Amino acid sequence: MENILIITGSLMNKRNRPIGVFDSGIGGLTVLKEIIKEMPDESTIYLGDTARVPYGIRSPEIVTRYSLENTKFLFSKDIKILVVACNTASSISLDAIKNSVSIPVIGVIEPGAKAAVRATSNKKIGVIGTEATVKSNSYTKAIKGIDRSIEVFSCSCPLFVPLVEEGWTEGEIASLTAKRYLDGLKGKGIDTLVLGCTHYPLLKKVIARVMGKGIRLIDSAVEISHEIKTILNVNNLNREQKGATLREFYATDSPERFLKVCENFLGQKIGHIEKIAVGS
Repeated sequence: MENILIITGSLMNKRNRPIGVFDSGIGGLTVLKEIIKEMPDESTIYLGDTARVPYGIRSPEIVTRYSLENTKFLFSKDIKILVVACNTASSISLDAIKNSVSIPVIGVIEPGAKAAVRATSNKKIGVIGTEATVKSNSYTKAIKGIDRSIEVFSCSCPLFVPLVEEGWTEGEIASLTAKRYLDGLKGKGIDTLVLGCTHYPLLKKVIARVMGKGIRLIDSAVEISHEIKTILNVNNLNREQKGATLREFYATDSPERFLKVCENFLGQKIGHIEKIAVGS
């Protein structure tokens, strides 16, 4: 596979460059929202690959190709750190992405795994994700890498991403789908459930109702924002300028629909989302 050209030089002070975020669609907005909340002075550029969502049903080779193409686009925007706000891409492509660019790269698996280990009391953790994420065993490996005595039970929920992308995050269809997927995990005696896809927090209310009281839901977005802040501090990459931050949004398809979702979810006017093509 062709490597991404590493661009040298900068049009701006390194500290004032934006944070780049990509996801297969709108799910990464859960991560972006926490980044803005935690670091309001930092500029951000978000890419939603809405033309090729969902990634979770693709082969590892295709997921890696899509991820590298997204990375190349964001890297061309002179970002200072790349956030892979997609569990499938983080599970399959993170090493390839890290090897292709000369900036810090952070995925969503490790932060979520650490949070789950801290949260569990009975050492029984459930993980829900796309087919590709579950098949990769990335969460199981990360969790057991921290504590081998923890039992991990995984379940793929392939219809959750299309439900979120369609905006069906409440109601009978969402509830019945969640019940069908999650009933098996309830019988495993877990006390912690990792939402192993950045789309899934948008279904958090439905998932919480199905799982019942006493089950801790782990949303990686909060943990990721803390890790990004730490990386910026350690590498002296905090933005020097205050206020008037850059907020750029790109989508590979249906920018008008994406704009509406962005504004509703982030609770602020976006103004414009540009439709772009990535890859060949």
